[in-house]
Order: sequence, then structure tokens, then C-alpha cells
Amino acid sequence: MPAKASQARRSTAPAPKIHAGAAAAFYVLDHQIGFALRLAHQRHCALFAARIGDAELTPTQWAALAKLWQTGPTSQNRLGRLTGMDASTIRGVVNRLIKRGLVDTRPDKEDARLLLVGLTREGTQLYRALAANALEISEQTLAPLGKDERETLMRLLDKMR
Repeated sequence: MPAKASQARRSTAPAPKIHAGAAAAFYVLDHQIGFALRLAHQRHCALFAARIGDAELTPTQWAALAKLWQTGPTSQNRLGRLTGMDASTIRGVVNRLIKRGLVDTRPDKEDARLLLVGLTREGTQLYRALAANALEISEQTLAPLGKDERETLMRLLDKMR
């Protein structure tokens, strides 16, 4: 089916209420938001793997490094919230970054019960070395879109968070 015809069938209006038994006739996977987001995410992850410049670094690890660069040392719990990762995921990410010597943990000077995660010298150097690659990956991910479309997409995604 031509792209324009496919796009013409998509609607931004709320889906009509459909009887559960009839839903199967109306459900088209290619027109579902989750499917479209997953395909876009897969494309972005493929670009990331090919272009980040560190074969061991994952997008979630990069997110943690980038957020630590922006915020400075913070608790693992807060880092998880800031990067959209649940507790077990951020724990694994931090542990792998510790093993690579890119982050370390230290007690909070104001609250000894709290452990802060922060970039090491190696983590800071890696972040600085790869930041331009990460910007290029974002650029390539959005390459099919014009400037206004990019702004609209980001605004709409922000609205959905």
C-alpha cells in the first residue's frame, strides 16, 4: 500500500468504542502507537550501536552517564527516576558502569545513609569523548523529519511522558 494511502487511514481522533468481538476486524498492527514507537526505537538503537564508538556501551548506560554529567553525583534511586529506569534496571546499569570504572559510589556527606553515584575520571573522559557521537545519533534518528516535524514530535513525546 502506498505510504500516503496508509497515512490517510491513520487518524488522530480517539478510536471509536468497538465491541470486543468486532475489535479483531479493526485492529491493524501497523497503525498502533506501540508498534510504531518500537520500530522507531529499534532504528535508534541500531544507530546507537553502530555509531556511539564504544561497543560495550548500551543506550541505558549512556543515559546514566549523560544524566550524571548533567546532575553530578546523585542517589541510585534518583538516577533511576531521572533516566526512566526501574530500580532493578538502574541497579544493573550502575553495577556494569562500576565494573568498567566509569562510575563509583560514595557516602553522601550530608546523609551517611545515602550512597551517591558519580562519574569517575574515566567516566567523565568517556562522556566527553562520545557526546558528539551521541548528538549525531540523535540527528540520524530524526533525519527523515523536517525541522518543524522534529519539534512537533519532541513536543508530543514530552506531553506523553
